[in-house]
Amino acid sequence: MGTYNALKYNVSFANAGSLVLLTTNTASSSASVSFTSGIDSTYSEYLFIFNNIHPATDGTHFDFQATTNGSDFNIATTTNTFEAYNNETSGVTALTYDPNKDHAQDTGYINLIDNIGADNDQSFSGFLHLFEPSSSVFVKHFLFTGQRITSNDYSANDRTAGYFNTTSAITGLSFKFESGNIDAGTIQMFGVVK
Repeated sequence: MGTYNALKYNVSFANAGSLVLLTTNTASSSASVSFTSGIDSTYSEYLFIFNNIHPATDGTHFDFQATTNGSDFNIATTTNTFEAYNNETSGVTALTYDPNKDHAQDTGYINLIDNIGADNDQSFSGFLHLFEPSSSVFVKHFLFTGQRITSNDYSANDRTAGYFNTTSAITGLSFKFESGNIDAGTIQMFGVVK
């Protein structure tokens, strides 16, 4: 635990909290990976860590959605995304906001990260923060950061943020590729103790 000084601000990490591992789901030719228990009022923040998620289908998108009843994954969701990328040959680089990846009150599965390659040296890893899922007053915010190798050999870092537009408690999340199975990888769910 230390103190970080930047731009004349003094930010203490002494109360950042600790992680409690709640569940580990390992995918192996899985259509989806869902967490339908363990998300409750015990923690005000949940962290999902994605480790080497590999698609069975080349160039597909990784999507997610939430539920308030454990079975219907269809909450109206609004998001925005920006990304930084570089080709293996260093020929094409960019830092960009892509409005084509935005969602505005969509009730289907929401794209977190796209164009993930299916070669053996291609996959993605990252993490998703879900804040106050049990609140009965406010909408439910989330932040995602992921690193992927694309089907056309780019290294890309994606940031997606948004909210589930419901004041009902979120009780579960489901993750899947837009097409094809999750060939391999693990997703861990942690509760954040503050």
